[in-house]
Amino acid sequence: MITMENVCKSYKVAKRNAGFGEACKALFHRSYEEIQALNDVSFTIHDGEMVGYIGPNGAGKSSTIKILSGILTPDSGTCIIDGRIPWKTRMEHVRQIGVVFGQRSQLWWDIPVIDSFELLKEIYSVSTLRYKNKLEELSELLQLQELLKTPTRQLSLGQRMRCEIAASLLHEPRLLFLDEPTIGLDAVSKLAVRDFIKKLNQEQKTTVILTTHDMQDIEAIAERVILIGKGKILLDGTLTDLREASAMQEESAGNSANLDQVVANLYRKMNIM
Repeated sequence: MITMENVCKSYKVAKRNAGFGEACKALFHRSYEEIQALNDVSFTIHDGEMVGYIGPNGAGKSSTIKILSGILTPDSGTCIIDGRIPWKTRMEHVRQIGVVFGQRSQLWWDIPVIDSFELLKEIYSVSTLRYKNKLEELSELLQLQELLKTPTRQLSLGQRMRCEIAASLLHEPRLLFLDEPTIGLDAVSKLAVRDFIKKLNQEQKTTVILTTHDMQDIEAIAERVILIGKGKILLDGTLTDLREASAMQEESAGNSANLDQVVANLYRKMNIM
């Protein structure tokens, strides 16, 4: 189970005006602006849930995921995942989580995918038998057989994302963070990834937290939606709750309304654009 209570996180960002003179001044005296990335964030996610974590750019989604994965330490508040504090027990914690970033890769660029998988096997101390069984299962489900001997840099985006998902699951994590997992994918690849994630959750009860701007991903995968804006949790409920909170015009307020329109309207209504 994941529990976040009253978590706050702020950053200091250096600011200066344009021009060579301003750059020289900044060498001796820098001006900073404090950004409140998270402000009293609290939520609980139970084992096996599939949660869509949405919000506009700069809302605090990435800061939340980095705290949950143990990369960042919050300024205040508590975060406990299956009895662990992520940033205090990182070695133990990372063995139980998988992370997929749509715009970052955990695969080595110039070597075949299978070599990256072998390195990850050693990093996570996965036994040979367990690794072989899991690799065979993932290769079949994600159709990786023809890709394993190919260097990562020679894969298409859709092929790479399938390999990225497999890489994050080789050590059989109980919790999976997905950050824009279908970005740039064609329709067929998107459907394949969504189906795989749903099957993973149904068969292995893997907890999934999905952050994305693609509302079709949310509709297809998430059973629950958490909306964050300007560092604060603004809504926590179902897609129906999201539509009702949007309070769109009567003719488009039903379940047939385009979810992108619903979310855009909600962003404007809450002034978090």
